[in-house]
Amino acid sequence: MTKTRTSAERRVLLAGGTSDAGRAIARALRDAGAEVIVAGRSREKLAALAAEGFGTVEVDLADAEDVDRMMAGLASLDGLIPLVGGWRGGGGIPSQSDDDWDTLSQALTAARHTCRAAWSLLEASPAARVAVVSSVQVTRPLAGGANYAAVKAATEAWIQAVAHGFATSARDEERPQAGGCTIFRVNQLGDVIDDVAAGIAGLWDEAPTPSARVVTLA
Repeated sequence: MTKTRTSAERRVLLAGGTSDAGRAIARALRDAGAEVIVAGRSREKLAALAAEGFGTVEVDLADAEDVDRMMAGLASLDGLIPLVGGWRGGGGIPSQSDDDWDTLSQALTAARHTCRAAWSLLEASPAARVAVVSSVQVTRPLAGGANYAAVKAATEAWIQAVAHGFATSARDEERPQAGGCTIFRVNQLGDVIDDVAAGIAGLWDEAPTPSARVVTLA
């Protein structure tokens, strides 16, 4: 019989979670009883998180092999939250530069690399959860934020595909679906970070569905 993990045994990876938002989410998860691991590139920020008692891993999320090595070092994983983000925009369509696109698309790359590398661990979990923070601009793209909205839309599509992967595995193995995905759409993350953090901490209170849940907090 598969043992269902208690809250205190849940292991969650925040990929790119060294920002102020990541710190708030890490604290909310820990308060809910989870073991939190924060992955990122900044040694200084990781050291500060380690001083708070969080597990930390230095990794380049844009490097697939580096991400694979990180995941290989984990014995189990119940939650994956890719948090690489940022904003660049303005000036309308002619000003949507390739440089901005390259910077913004790192969020999609991080989601792809981490979900792919963590798949076997998430599939082995009795209650896997994957969540990303997106933008309300996905439903109303603006000319000045075309690159940004396009990256967010592509990331949402990837997470919807991950949710389908969980559902397909459950169907093929003739078992209840154990893994689920959630997309949080926000306008200004800083204005709703406490709500996002609480929503992520409460992911395991929601039953998994064949499609990713979309929660708008704007």
